[in-house]
Amino acid sequence: MRGYYEDKDEVLSRLRRIEGQTRGLQRMVENDEYCIDILTQITAASNALKKVAVGLLDDHIRHCVVEQTEKDKDMVREATAAIGRLIKA
Repeated sequence: MRGYYEDKDEVLSRLRRIEGQTRGLQRMVENDEYCIDILTQITAASNALKKVAVGLLDDHIRHCVVEQTEKDKDMVREATAAIGRLIKA
């Protein structure tokens, strides 16, 4: 069982909202909307994805790292690498 299991419905709900935002962005481009308005919506979608990522990372640390769910893996190094990828973006 993964760390996010108890929050799975919430994670899926957030991802569906982000999917809707992305479809809205496509419509904005198709309709030749103002560039700044599109960029504003891209920022909102990007921030929403980051929020999901931080939540999954929190679950990973609290569950997988603490309980060492993956034997023979350096779970702290794995979590640190994930944080690095997240803040690099």
